[in-house]
Amino acid sequence: MWERTLQDLIRGLRASKQDEAKFIATAIEEIRQEIKSKDMELKAAAVLKLTYLDMLGYDMSWASFYIVEVMSSAKVHLKTVGYLAAAQSFTQDTDVLMLTTNLLKKDFSSRPEEVAISLNGFSQFVTPDLARDLSPDLVKMLSHSRPHIRKRAVVLLFRVFQKFPEVIPHAMSRIRERLEDPDPGVVAATINVLCELARYNPSDYLSLAPLLFHLLTTSNNNWMLIKIIKLFGTLTPHEPRLVKKLMPRISEIISTTPAISLLYECVRTCIIGGMLQGTAGNALARTCVSKLATFLQDEDQNLKYISLLAMVNIVPTHPHLVAEYQDMILASVDDQDISIRMRALDLVSAMTNSNNLQAIVQQLLSHLVRTEASALPSAAQTLSQTASGTTQTPRLTSPSQNPAYRLILSQRILTICSQNTYENIVDFEWYLSVLVDLAYVASVDIGSEIRDQLVDVTARVQGVQRFTVSLMVKLLCDDTFLMNADQEGSCSEVLWAAAFICGEYCGELADPQKLLSYLLQPRVLDLPPDVIAVYLQATTKVFGVWASELAERWDSDDLPRVKDAVESTIERLADFVSNPDIEVQERAANALQLFTFIRADLNSYRPPVERGFGYEEVGSSSSNATEPDFPKSLFLIHPLSSTYELKTVAPNAQASVPIPEGLDLEAWIVPPPKESVGHARGESDDDGTIVETRMVKKGKKGKGKETGGAKARSKKKKDGDIGPERLAPAEEELTEAERAEQARLKAERLERQKDDPFYLSNDRHSRKPDQHDVDSIPVVHLDDLPPLSQAAENPRVPMLRSNDVQFSRQTFVIDRVGEMPSGAVSSVASSSSSPVPSVGLPAALINRGPSPSVGNGAATTTPLSGFPAYEVDDEVSGTATPPPIKVTRAKKKTKAVSGASNGKKRIAASSTMSAS
Repeated sequence: MWERTLQDLIRGLRASKQDEAKFIATAIEEIRQEIKSKDMELKAAAVLKLTYLDMLGYDMSWASFYIVEVMSSAKVHLKTVGYLAAAQSFTQDTDVLMLTTNLLKKDFSSRPEEVAISLNGFSQFVTPDLARDLSPDLVKMLSHSRPHIRKRAVVLLFRVFQKFPEVIPHAMSRIRERLEDPDPGVVAATINVLCELARYNPSDYLSLAPLLFHLLTTSNNNWMLIKIIKLFGTLTPHEPRLVKKLMPRISEIISTTPAISLLYECVRTCIIGGMLQGTAGNALARTCVSKLATFLQDEDQNLKYISLLAMVNIVPTHPHLVAEYQDMILASVDDQDISIRMRALDLVSAMTNSNNLQAIVQQLLSHLVRTEASALPSAAQTLSQTASGTTQTPRLTSPSQNPAYRLILSQRILTICSQNTYENIVDFEWYLSVLVDLAYVASVDIGSEIRDQLVDVTARVQGVQRFTVSLMVKLLCDDTFLMNADQEGSCSEVLWAAAFICGEYCGELADPQKLLSYLLQPRVLDLPPDVIAVYLQATTKVFGVWASELAERWDSDDLPRVKDAVESTIERLADFVSNPDIEVQERAANALQLFTFIRADLNSYRPPVERGFGYEEVGSSSSNATEPDFPKSLFLIHPLSSTYELKTVAPNAQASVPIPEGLDLEAWIVPPPKESVGHARGESDDDGTIVETRMVKKGKKGKGKETGGAKARSKKKKDGDIGPERLAPAEEELTEAERAEQARLKAERLERQKDDPFYLSNDRHSRKPDQHDVDSIPVVHLDDLPPLSQAAENPRVPMLRSNDVQFSRQTFVIDRVGEMPSGAVSSVASSSSSPVPSVGLPAALINRGPSPSVGNGAATTTPLSGFPAYEVDDEVSGTATPPPIKVTRAKKKTKAVSGASNGKKRIAASSTMSAS
């Protein structure tokens, strides 16, 4: 009978490309018949063919019993086929493995060639049971007369130790003997096994240190030395006395060896073993850093990577040594390999200090500036280059143009500058300019982080507030930045910080009136709602400061200018009142009413010269004597936001505030309306609204009985419900009409609460993704920004840190601790012991809305002593003399200010412009 061999199977498989599945199915059927044959040669040939098909993805687990039969063959070449198939197909769940125990015991005591075959195969399918039963035989083979058997037995013991760790103590004496084996291969295999075992429990192998040190000083095999040094790197943290013993030998190897792998392993062992401490350690550290620096200049990317990785571990203890190679490290930040760039960024972050921070940040910023890539050559240029035989390779785009990497690089700049509450920053004016430049060149979504640091630095460092305000005014006046604010990666959140800072520190403004026109320009409506709200808040504050300063040096010629500013502000505020966002609506409406009040006062104002021409009433001369020479409404807004100073908050300040007695955060602010269709008790349905529990039955006396009864209430209380009883309505007893009525009432309730500012829902502020016509958005190319060094010469780049910006060299005082609430002095010490976060928002940003204001926590403010407070009659009198400012009471249910005398009301500064 003719049988197909493995060579025939491979040739047929290659010839049957069109119908491979059919050929393999036929071959497997033939193998099923052959593998059942009593002829061991035919059976082994079938197993060999099946092993080849298993490598192609076809299952052969069904033939495991036949594989054991081939393994038990007395012929070596057939036994090799059986062990090869077992090593490839047997798993931990193979049921015939229990039949191989005696077979393996027999093969371990057979001829050397059979022992080697069985050891190689057993290493691939060792199980806990086999490891337990065969470990004594393997330990005995450690003293075999053949070196290759001893080497295989040592290596196989590692797999046995993993499956059955209890055998390790019984085998350690034999393993110690193999460290002194005359064959170097056996010694190398033993060290490999010990190096892997020491990773799990290093203290168990400290007794082997003398033998290992002897091998370290006598061996010339680099690969063995690498393993020994790696093993010592694992043992040294558990035995500090090894450091003094190992340092001379490792220093000698580092200075003399030409093997890069051995050199790197020595440096790694010095780092993890604590050998870089003390005077001798400093010299060794300098040697290690100098050797690693040579790797940075190598063309091999692997050497660059391991060099940067090792320097990252050295820089915490010896940053001054790594800083000597700062230029080479920063050059790796722009490498084509992303892994090298990331390790270089880690190293740069760890090596920064107050001396090199500015140089490092400037170089990192230069990587973010987009460079103009060379354009592809035209067809004519390509033909001419081909004809002349000269071709030019187009320049590759810089790796820093990748958006993901640009985001990481921008975040790393912010991290290294703000670590430990800006401890490395000496010149905060420089850092504020860096934040603004980063907003221009980042081109990624990093605006929120820049915003937080701008506000935080301005609040913490009082000496830099004037410079910050001037910088933010330039940012607000930049039409290009505002026009591109809706594009991806535009950092529009920086405008939030600019408007907030100009509003909070508007006393530092050089020209407040000029800024008003930029805060209310039409393009502001395209910004996010939270940014628009801050713009409106800043508008009122800037006008309040400008008006109060104008009142202190009032001139009659200033009246038309103030009227024009108020009219222009009212006209522009009308567009903000109709904004769909409720927060913007409220702030715009409040500001509009204030400016309307100021306009009425300005229109009724008469200069003191006009008051002396007989227009005043009889008996009004005494009252005119106390009237100021300027419109009193100029001081209306400024006291609302200047009561308290904005300060930073300590990390533990909120925890130090005691909870007021009687505070119930679960209570309703505005109670919901009662529903009248058969409901008695407020319930909470699945959408968070209040549903009443239905009265399903009435007793004889007309009293309603709730579904569920007292048992349900007592059960919910036992379950731990400490709130009011929440009983679900009995839906099975509702009629169709009642269900329809409930659905109608629920729809009405949701519609009524949709625009209720006191009711929060998840979908109230949902916006449609496509509110604008995408085709009408102009395309703006931002890929042509030159490097920072050329920005001053190029007018297209809004470079704020130009030559006209002079940094003051003053010593800045930064508030690193923050403000604690009164009565919480004891917690300051505890908070100072804890690490201060790198970036902390001011107090106004923690407990307030999107645009905080200073002094909003006060309920009332003290009237200015320069002139009497406003006194307004209940009704407007029609006298010829211009009367004082009067307000007509609207017929609305509002709270009247108490404390009025003689039918008049005193208008006090309230929190109308509150940020909350």
